[in-house]
Amino acid sequence: MTDELSQNYASAFGGTLQPGRKCALVIVDVVAAYLLPDSVLYAPTAPAALAVNLRLAAQARAHGLPVVLTNVEYGADGASGGQFFKKVPSLKAFIKGSPLGGFPDGLQDADDIVVTKQYASAFFGTSLASTLRTLDVDTVLVTGFSTSGCVRATALDALQSGFVPIVVEPACADRHPEPHRANLFDLQAKYAEVVDEAYALNLLGRASPAIAGTVP
Repeated sequence: MTDELSQNYASAFGGTLQPGRKCALVIVDVVAAYLLPDSVLYAPTAPAALAVNLRLAAQARAHGLPVVLTNVEYGADGASGGQFFKKVPSLKAFIKGSPLGGFPDGLQDADDIVVTKQYASAFFGTSLASTLRTLDVDTVLVTGFSTSGCVRATALDALQSGFVPIVVEPACADRHPEPHRANLFDLQAKYAEVVDEAYALNLLGRASPAIAGTVP
């Protein structure tokens, strides 16, 4: 990223969002399809991101905060996925019963909230927003796969639904570093705050300082 681009974005999008009273951790589509090297959806950095997600989930649970896991599931004809299913042929990996749609060992806890979706955003066509409001959540930490797809869509819809979206960079992964970085840059500039693992762990423990508002 050039200095000129940084200055251009800083002058146009220099605002920051601060976390509210109560957080939830929303782990987007951390499922086998992105973790197995022989899968068409494999993201090379996904195993490292999974380790970060496990630590974040443990911290959230230890402090009594909601942990939301999302997955994707379609009927055999894919009709519930509409045009999205037609546009992205690899979504066939999530036909009901496919092992590629399963959570990896150790991720899910009995008290976690599971949201099954058919589109990119965890909020679109689901009850997630109303569930979080019922739990008095006003801030969502968004993680998962992939950065340029379902993570971005979920963070944007969190903002549009009235929540403060905080994207945890090392807990996200994509098929290639370029879309990963580009989408984090855009999220930070316009729609969310992008933070590191240490900040996220502190926030889940309610020991976090104010967000500085720098564009990564």
